[in-house]
This record gives sequence, C-alpha cells and structure tokens, in this order.
Amino acid sequence: MMRLISSLLLVMSLEAQQSYEARISAVRKTPGFVAFWDFVKRDGDRFAPHQAPNEKANLTLDPVNYVLDFWGEGRAATMADFPLLGEGPFGQAVKFQAETDRNFRPVLMVPRARLQNSGIDVKGSKQSVTLVAWIQRQEGNHAIAGIWHEGTDLAANSKQATRVEQGMRQYALFAGLAANSGASAAHVSENGGSSFGDKYARNLSVTPELIPNGQWCMVGLRFDNQANTVSSSLDGKETEYWIENPDKHPFFQWPAKGWREGTYTPPEKKPMSRQVISAGVEVLTYEFTKVRVTGSRKELISLKANPFWFPHDLFTPAGADRGGPFTIGRVIHSSRSVGFVGAIGGVAVFNKAISPKRLQRLADIGRNTNGSYQLIRK
Repeated sequence: MMRLISSLLLVMSLEAQQSYEARISAVRKTPGFVAFWDFVKRDGDRFAPHQAPNEKANLTLDPVNYVLDFWGEGRAATMADFPLLGEGPFGQAVKFQAETDRNFRPVLMVPRARLQNSGIDVKGSKQSVTLVAWIQRQEGNHAIAGIWHEGTDLAANSKQATRVEQGMRQYALFAGLAANSGASAAHVSENGGSSFGDKYARNLSVTPELIPNGQWCMVGLRFDNQANTVSSSLDGKETEYWIENPDKHPFFQWPAKGWREGTYTPPEKKPMSRQVISAGVEVLTYEFTKVRVTGSRKELISLKANPFWFPHDLFTPAGADRGGPFTIGRVIHSSRSVGFVGAIGGVAVFNKAISPKRLQRLADIGRNTNGSYQLIRK
C-alpha cells in the first residue's frame, strides 16, 4: 500500500512539473516577451524572473519598505514580509496584506539602476508595452505592478518626506482607483508627472467589470503606440467602456477638463454617427467622444475610458537617477495608503502591444472549461 501511495505521489508530482513547465513556456513564447515573475523561480532568497534570452539585466526583486527609504520611518522589509500562498496559476503567489503600521509599506522592487534601458524599461518613440498580472484580489483599488513612482513631493495625507522626489511614472496596472474602484485599470504617462492641470496623473483606461473578489483572474494593460490607445482587460477581455457626464466623474473630470481647454483632443474630424435630438440640437459620436452640439456650442457628454485615447510616447527619464523602479504590490506614493490587498501569482512584461487573441491565450493558461483555474502547488 505504501509503495502504491508513493507511486501515485510521484506521478502527481511529475504531472504538476510538466503542467508548470508548459504554462511557463506559453508565457515565454508570447511575442515581445521580456520578463515573467512567477514567484517560484529564485536567485538565492529573492524572486527572480524568467527572462528573454537577450535580456541581460538583473531583474530580481528586492524587499523594500518605501516609507523607510523616503520618510526615514519604520523598519526595513525582508523576504519574510512577503508570505507565500503555497499555490497559484503558476505554482506560487505572494500575499500583500492590509498592513496596520502606517510606517510599514512593503513592496517588491527592481531598483532603477538595475532596470535602466532594460527590456522592461519601455519608453520613448514608437515603443509599446503589454503588462499582465495574475491576481486574487481581496480589497483595495491601488497599484498592482509597473514603473510608477508617484513622487514624494505631495504631502497628501502624510507629512512631508525627508527624501523628496518628483513623479517618475511610465506604465502600471491598478485595481481601478477612482476611475472604477475594484476594476482593472491601465495607467500611462508621457511626462512622469501630472495631467490636465491636476496634481496627479490622469491618463488611464479602465474596465466596466469589477475584479471578482477572492477569485483568480488576469488583469492586463496594453499600450499601443501606433494606435494611440491604452486598453485595460480582465481575463483577456477589453470591454468597451463609456463614461457618461465625464465632467462630474471623480477621475475622468480631468481629461474632460482637458477636452474643454484643448489639451485633450481625441480625433473629431468625422463623426461615426449623428443623432438629431431636436431642432438645432444633435449628438455627434466619434471614436472616443460623444459631443452634444447646440448651435455653435459644444458639450462633451460621454468619454470612452476603454480604450482610452493617449497620443504620446511613454515618459523617458533623463537618466537612471530620474526614473522610477519597477514594483509589484505597491508603488511609491505620498499618501502611504495600504493599497492593494490580495495575492499576486504572476507578472509578465512584453515590449509590444500583443494582439487581443494573444492576450486571451495568456488569460486562458491553466483554466478549466468552467473558467476557474487549475492551480499548481510548488
């Protein structure tokens, strides 16, 4: 009997290893692949990524308490502050907890000095990027992963930092923010800083669907430089999303303000449709906006949030000392809020806007026919 049990366990272990290798291979074979952290692969005690053959940068993740680094408060983070779930779509996952100590905000980080000009440092002319993460969200609407140093020059709800730096944003995934709290959101920046006269960055796409609490799913960001769009996805689906009355929206009021002031100018040469409301009043629908025209007066009544029009290159820092790190679980920001709470079981970066079909293939890795994940335990 013991021999039979041992044989069954060995078979199960071999099947799990084969499944693991097949899933990793599926990610690596996706066009534009740069790096993939599955939290199984290690370099010593640090999480190390699977990397493209031509990627030579050291992209291992360091444990960091950014409050200590920028405010001089709290203790240093260690790998022990990132407990493991013991399973995930790729065999493991890191838990990000609702830390109660305001001076302790642990984050997994690739420092700027090590990522500068690497494949994940997507920036500049004609460059596009896709970022996906496999997550199990519990609560919170803030950052999941990306290069998104929000700066410590805004006092926000905390005291002024002792190490003050301006924003150094490029691209990142969020859990909705105020755009649609709990959804999949893709943030991009052309200048590293603020947008449309606000103190925060406001170029963002977001899904209408919310991330299902406690369930494994894949969230995604696709910035297509040639199409001038950034798109958000949930489980591979980039559902179109319009924001009605954007002037009154807590997040999209800012691009709406930019539209009125001429700093946000989606293409509006030829309407896709025209609806007559009454004598002298009509609604013109363009690719990214819906505009009510009354005589010579124009009013923005709806704004497309997915995909979101973004006619810029991603921010190019002047040097390594002017760029942000790549972080997972949190980003550096002045409010020092708890942020995302849940598990992250994989983060992958591709240096192109992969096709929607490829995106769906990534979302389908390890899924059962009912849509749930067949988890691996490593």
